Amino acid sequence: MSRRRGIMSQQFKEELAKELGFYDVVEREGWGGIRAKDAGNMVKRAIEIAEQRLAQQKQY
Repeated sequence: MSRRRGIMSQQFKEELAKELGFYDVVEREGWGGIRAKDAGNMVKRAIEIAEQRLAQQKQY
C-alpha cells in the first residue's frame, strides 16, 4: 500500500509545530515522535488558517 502524499508543505508544518510548542520533539525524533493529540491540533490549526484565508478572499 502506498503512502498518501502530504498536502501541507514541510515549511508550513514546521511553522505550526513551532506555534503549537512541539517543534523540539520534531527536531529530536522526527514527525513520527509527535503525539496523536499534537498532530490533531496541528491539523485543526491548519484548517483554522485556511478558513481565515478563504474568508479574507471573499471580502475582496
